[in-house]
Amino acid sequence: MTVLPDVIAPGLSVLFCGINPGLLSAQRKQHFARPGNRFWPALHLSGFTPRRLHPSEQFELLDYGLGITNMVARASATAAELSKQEFVQGAEILTALTEKYAPQTVAIVGIGAYRTGFNRPKATMGPQLEKLGPARLWVLPNPSGLNAHYQLPALADEFRRLREAVLD
Repeated sequence: MTVLPDVIAPGLSVLFCGINPGLLSAQRKQHFARPGNRFWPALHLSGFTPRRLHPSEQFELLDYGLGITNMVARASATAAELSKQEFVQGAEILTALTEKYAPQTVAIVGIGAYRTGFNRPKATMGPQLEKLGPARLWVLPNPSGLNAHYQLPALADEFRRLREAVLD
């Protein structure tokens, strides 16, 4: 199993939680490393960062009060390769991580991961009623280039909704 290091520190404004590392991300030890992934552009266009960061600059997120982890540590070519049990275990690990580091908000980047891991089959995008440990919980669309439901402008709008709710 390949593990990608978390970008995390105590008291972050937002801890983004991806689904799991892709093969390129695992190889490079960089979150959202595939060129077609829209995480970094959406983060910038939504106003979370003053410029578009490259995946190799992922630890600079800490300077902005932001971090990244993953629901499932195992790398795969697609999230479809992951089992329900991996998502459930990942939700438990994410909950413990949230209790340890106490971010203000956890943003799960992928509604399917949230629905499966936390057994919330009817969950929708945006803020959730429940908390995750001490943190507010928010669900964002998956920024993968494979997610045709959200093009970059719509994805950036969802990220902006989160930023405005937690930082403004």
